[in-house]
Amino acid sequence: MFKRTKSPAAAEPAAPAAEGKPGGKGRPTPTRKEAEAAAKARAKAPTDRREASRRQREFRAEESRKIRQGMKAGDERYFLPRDKGRVRRFIRDYVDRRFSIVEMVIPLMIVGLMLGYTGSSALVQASSMVLLATVLFVVTDMLVLRFRLRRELKQRFPDEPLKGTTYYALTRSMQMKFMRLPKARVKIGQPLPDDYDR
Repeated sequence: MFKRTKSPAAAEPAAPAAEGKPGGKGRPTPTRKEAEAAAKARAKAPTDRREASRRQREFRAEESRKIRQGMKAGDERYFLPRDKGRVRRFIRDYVDRRFSIVEMVIPLMIVGLMLGYTGSSALVQASSMVLLATVLFVVTDMLVLRFRLRRELKQRFPDEPLKGTTYYALTRSMQMKFMRLPKARVKIGQPLPDDYDR
């Protein structure tokens, strides 16, 4: 006749799940999108050391490609530490705007080698003279570059340290212009700006 009342134990709410249990109240339940992303990340994880090494090489190659593209585009965020700063920017422009005998080294060396293989003693002697003259021209050009660049740097950047600037300029001038990185911004003979603070 009369309905039985629920026992006090049954009326009490269920005890909360333990905090350490997965999916319990101690942490929010991941969304479907997060779960799918985690599953994909686990699926992409390398299975062995060879696979991990391959992916690491691919990652380094991709980073190198991005850096090279950034350097070609003139984006200073991708420059190496040795290439950053207004002094290094001026050195690059100063080297790139001048005609260097290095631009003619490869053609002169090819001519010298071709003369050396002709078999004629006179042409072999001429080959040696061409190669010797090329070396002398390069050394003279490097000395002139160093002297004039140091004078310009002292006038433009009197408070800046000049350590390493000569080596930086010489190594850049020894490269063919189309191979230089960061890419040249000025043409041969182009006047340089007075302000390199920007």
